[in-house]
Amino acid sequence: MGRARAGDRAKGNRPRNLHPLALTRPHPIPISPFLHFSISPSTPQINLFLRVTARRPDGYHDLASLFHIIDLGEAMTFEVLPPGSATDELLCDEPGVPTDDTNLAIKALDLFRSKTGSTAHYRVTLDKRVPHGAGLGGGSGNAATALWAANELAGRPASAADLGAWAGGIGSDISVFFSRGAAYCTGRGEVVEDVPPPLPLGTPLLLVKPPEGLATPAVFKALDLESRSSADPVALAAGLASSGRASPDLCVNDLEAPAFSLMPDLAAFRARLAAEPAFDAVFMTGSGSTVVGVGSHAAPAWLGSDPAYEGWFVGRARLCGREEGAWYAAPAEEA
Repeated sequence: MGRARAGDRAKGNRPRNLHPLALTRPHPIPISPFLHFSISPSTPQINLFLRVTARRPDGYHDLASLFHIIDLGEAMTFEVLPPGSATDELLCDEPGVPTDDTNLAIKALDLFRSKTGSTAHYRVTLDKRVPHGAGLGGGSGNAATALWAANELAGRPASAADLGAWAGGIGSDISVFFSRGAAYCTGRGEVVEDVPPPLPLGTPLLLVKPPEGLATPAVFKALDLESRSSADPVALAAGLASSGRASPDLCVNDLEAPAFSLMPDLAAFRARLAAEPAFDAVFMTGSGSTVVGVGSHAAPAWLGSDPAYEGWFVGRARLCGREEGAWYAAPAEEA
């Protein structure tokens, strides 16, 4: 789907409409001297609810969250480098994105080689669309896509379940992308239970993020465990599934309070957007700083006219899923 920044229209810039690309799988390879290409949509995710259930002795927190993949796709292209290549190459159009082995996508390719014995290395091109520090898991989606693409290019030596199990070793929320699109996650987020989509696929979303991001460690440090929601996460999941519709009492996020203490303007924005009747629910996703409006793509007029929101990211997306044996694709456009 498309993205824009508040104030773009006044500047004469036109938002781009982004449509995720289907993964094209070449013939399974023994690696050869020929080049093979794969183009994939790399999808982020939102948390329809996020409960912090406990602080662990190791300093991490146990979570219970309902994740859902969304179709704000980033294009990733994978090219098998000639035999004997010793390193992967990552090219990205977004300044500031690391392109060395600290990038999760490169970590994922290293992980795939360590698990399968593959010797292939890749040139990866990433057309970045998901803003940094957004709480949308863009980097985790890149890593999951890299694992999937490497597996396709190698002739599928691993199952999706294998890839999901391996992914937890490099990031807590990467495994969720190997669900069918909706997953109930516990532990640090790496214990993934595939669940049927609780809301209709194609449900429209408005995503809004200020220029500033929020550092996840800082948000957790500001968390007051005594101020958390008391809602049973299993009951929240059941409520969304039975109603088939988002609502403020079901879309809770225990990280909102600490995030808003660090960024009060975000709290004021969330309250203002929640007052718009177009949305079934409005909430912050993950550790922020993206606010999600569920049920409509329509951005209120004040978001484009109020100078306070100049430079804010405004994206439109939908809930999406994947078929068995395939990667994610956008739901069909509405007539």
